[in-house]
Amino acid sequence: MKILVTGSEGMLAQDLISVLGENNEVMPLSKQEMDITQKDAVMKNIKSNAPDIVINCAAYTKVDSAEEEKDRAFQVNGIGVQNLAVACAEMQIPLCHISTDYVFDGRKNKPYTPFDAANPLNIYGESKLAGEKYIQWIMNKFYIVRTCGLYGRGGNNFVMTILKLAKERQAVKVVTDQICSPTSTANLSVGIKKLIESGSFGIYHIADDSGDGISWFDYAREIVSMAGISTEIIPVTSEEFPRPAKRPAYSVLDTGITRLAINYMPEKREVALKKVLSRINL
Repeated sequence: MKILVTGSEGMLAQDLISVLGENNEVMPLSKQEMDITQKDAVMKNIKSNAPDIVINCAAYTKVDSAEEEKDRAFQVNGIGVQNLAVACAEMQIPLCHISTDYVFDGRKNKPYTPFDAANPLNIYGESKLAGEKYIQWIMNKFYIVRTCGLYGRGGNNFVMTILKLAKERQAVKVVTDQICSPTSTANLSVGIKKLIESGSFGIYHIADDSGDGISWFDYAREIVSMAGISTEIIPVTSEEFPRPAKRPAYSVLDTGITRLAINYMPEKREVALKKVLSRINL
């Protein structure tokens, strides 16, 4: 396949380009090469490159900053995705879009399936849901992939932040009342490859296997333990550690439908974390 990947400079795109490049022709485009918020540039690039599929890794991901930068978040995560959807629909090209667990409000208290109603608690989640809606309104053939707690070797993510803080401090405070299913970019990339090769269009959840979920506190302890760092991880509540954007208390993603549709088997969280840590210069 000839695959166009947007947001090529991002953490996910780096792993995705590597995975897809094994047996596909990949055309990575950075923000400088194609800003998805510019409709004419999107149309021009997709028409001239004529890919078999577009995978959108471009996104506004600053969850807390989005509360103050609402227009920017919606410009990228909403209108930018609309631009891609319009261009792909006109060219009759499928679009694979990466979304988030933050489209849910966390009140279900058991893993979310693709059929559960979205009800985001923050501007970031609202903007990502807008992108999902535009795709569904405009296109017939698409893949919307929701994932959770992404981390990898590069970029700003929870694992790298905990490792950095653990080296600098004797103790680190982490919230214990937010439950999720952390996912490595390497595993998500493999899942995306399998999905786009299947031709099974729709909305899917792809996340590493954390059972019924793990709190950020317990996950932080797991990270420092595996990394051989003795820093103390101190549990705090979300009320004790306020952030501008409200987070869902429970946003674990159920990958059962993905398994049934494309025989996707998620890797255990501990195995995935160990692999990533082994590739980092600790």
